[in-house]
Amino acid sequence: MRAWESFLKVSDWSSGFESVSIYLGHFKRKIRSEGTKELSCDVLMRFCKFTGRNPDELVRLSPGEASKLVQGYVDSLADKGQSIRTVNVALTFLRTFFRVNGFKGGREIEVERFFQPSRYRKRSEYIPTADEIFRMAYAAGSAKNKAMVFCLYTSGLRNSTLRGLRYRDVAAELERYEVVKVPVYPEMKQVDPRACKGNIPYYSFFSKETVVALKEYLNERRSLFGEIEADEPLFASTSSNVPSEVRRRTHAKRNTLDLVVKRAAKRGGIERWREVHPHCLRKAFDSALRNGGLDVKDQEFLMGHILMGAQDTYYDKTKVEVLRQKYTKVNFFPDRGDLTEDSRKRQILDTAKILGYPEDRIRRIEEALAKYEHVDDALEQIKKLNVESYKEQDVQENRRKELHSSKRQVRIIKGAQTLVRFMNDGWDLVKELADDKFVMQKNSEESMSGPISGWTE
Repeated sequence: MRAWESFLKVSDWSSGFESVSIYLGHFKRKIRSEGTKELSCDVLMRFCKFTGRNPDELVRLSPGEASKLVQGYVDSLADKGQSIRTVNVALTFLRTFFRVNGFKGGREIEVERFFQPSRYRKRSEYIPTADEIFRMAYAAGSAKNKAMVFCLYTSGLRNSTLRGLRYRDVAAELERYEVVKVPVYPEMKQVDPRACKGNIPYYSFFSKETVVALKEYLNERRSLFGEIEADEPLFASTSSNVPSEVRRRTHAKRNTLDLVVKRAAKRGGIERWREVHPHCLRKAFDSALRNGGLDVKDQEFLMGHILMGAQDTYYDKTKVEVLRQKYTKVNFFPDRGDLTEDSRKRQILDTAKILGYPEDRIRRIEEALAKYEHVDDALEQIKKLNVESYKEQDVQENRRKELHSSKRQVRIIKGAQTLVRFMNDGWDLVKELADDKFVMQKNSEESMSGPISGWTE
């Protein structure tokens, strides 16, 4: 149970607090979005903690008292450095809470909204070029990470949507097509409430390059864990803190994908790698569609947007093969050209060096590339090396844990940005906790002298 569910006594779309049930009933009638429910209840929970009152006590206040408390809360968010958008969203939810609970007309709360410029963005971002994304994919560190980067870019799927995919969603198409249809549907919200925004079902595609990378990852996964079951996540968790049988059935976490993209951008030589987020690849996908000459309606559909006016009603979503052919004409990597076998071999070797593989492993990759004329044949040999390497890494990791159990610094931190900073400083992610908290560890020469610290803001 999430913190806000327990605090507000929420079950489905009702609550043990009458005022919260009225609040949830409003959203249930309007949009019935799990994501909106989560966000609105989280805001209300934090406001209750700020005021020291429960929801039913809040709605018994006078309009003047309620206005003063809400103004003080949103001002405190701004003082803590929260973005203007975050502050105004919190204000909107709190206004709604009071309004649906009788604060209307002359009793409406009066709170000043923060000015937000039309092009305001607190979090800076960098949209990588097609060539930079290609480098990111091959510098991502594993077949799985490479497939994730390709999938994000050539489908335009959101972070939550990609993580919500199951193997069954693409398994049949992987056997039949070079360009694979990817369905997006409301049931994905069981994995992440944001997975199917607005409960709008649609579909996109994975490109030829992506399908090749995805098959490489899935074959490697079968080598390690056996045949993949239909209901297993397409991209499963990689946490080493749970047994493999549990891990393979656990969807990757939101922050995991963000870290994969950032690390790939850094290793791919992007100077502004800290500003590359998964959503940046979605924007790059949008640009690729526009440059590919697709009709505006096709572009909007593949992005999962609602078409303007009555267009959505009359847009024909059933012509999958027609849209597949249009999608196939989009050149996601226009600057790459057709790589020769020698170029592909050099690319594989360069990637291994970028990733810092040990000399003996690089030498074995060189031997495999030299032995075979075609890269695909050499890759089969290299995949075996990868499987052996993973098994050896597991053995070494267990030994390391035994030898250095008394030489670790351990911290509990909070927030994705703090997580990225710690990992850049050489800390390892041990476990992801609730409420955006993470357990981190780092070896040191001296034994840890104190208990696990509180989280770092």
